[in-house]
Amino acid sequence: MSVDHYENFPVASLLCPPALRPAVVAIYHFARTADDLADEGTASTSERVQALRDYRADLGAVVAGRPPSPRWPQVFTPLARETYRLQPALLHDLLDAFEQDLTPPRYRDRAHLLDYCRRSANPVGRLLLGLYGVGDADSLRRSDAICSALQLINFWQDFTRDGPNGRLYVPQDDLDRRGVTAEAVLACHDSPAARALIRDLCAWAHELMREGAPLALTLPGRAGWELRLVVQGGLLILDKIAASSYDSLLRRPAIKAWDLPRLVWRALTMRATS
Repeated sequence: MSVDHYENFPVASLLCPPALRPAVVAIYHFARTADDLADEGTASTSERVQALRDYRADLGAVVAGRPPSPRWPQVFTPLARETYRLQPALLHDLLDAFEQDLTPPRYRDRAHLLDYCRRSANPVGRLLLGLYGVGDADSLRRSDAICSALQLINFWQDFTRDGPNGRLYVPQDDLDRRGVTAEAVLACHDSPAARALIRDLCAWAHELMREGAPLALTLPGRAGWELRLVVQGGLLILDKIAASSYDSLLRRPAIKAWDLPRLVWRALTMRATS
């Protein structure tokens, strides 16, 4: 399964211990439904804002032990059974990011974009680590690096989807450094400068992933193997972007079924410097 609609966050695979699957699935449905409220269908922005406010109110209700509205039973009925082992503040962070997506800003620099990742992606990793009983500072830091890297990789993978929707996640500092305009990226206008920009952005995501990757080698059992596949999936997307000469303004790279043996081999042979 995937917290966004794509393949970068497989959070409930067969590797997940059966005892944890209900909580993982509850997180998935919570995030997926909130994402749909913010991004799918034909609702107006004001209608989306109100829907997310109502959704947040239902989250507050189940956390407080009160019945939610009947609007999203597929989300809040299972979530109510699992809130005792989840961190509500992290679920609220996810909603903050979905609300921001309704009127996405232009990001000034990389720190500004990472602040968005702190709310849009990092809570997923922290919620899952909490289920596994992992909460030390080093593990949380590495988890944040992996999740932010995955979010960035999703951005560099999705220019052809985000551009037509008016969403730009490239920091202005990076645009200025390569002499590329925001309008050119939104229009998916390919050029040597744009490819150099995407190469820079992929290098940034790769370095973040390298920073976080050792966590996958320290988590025990299924959690470690799950995270190895997540890390290698993100790195494989970066490899595909590089192999196509950073032309992701023209085409969207994706992991296919025939990539699975390669992905598994990379997970099996993974080292901390992968």
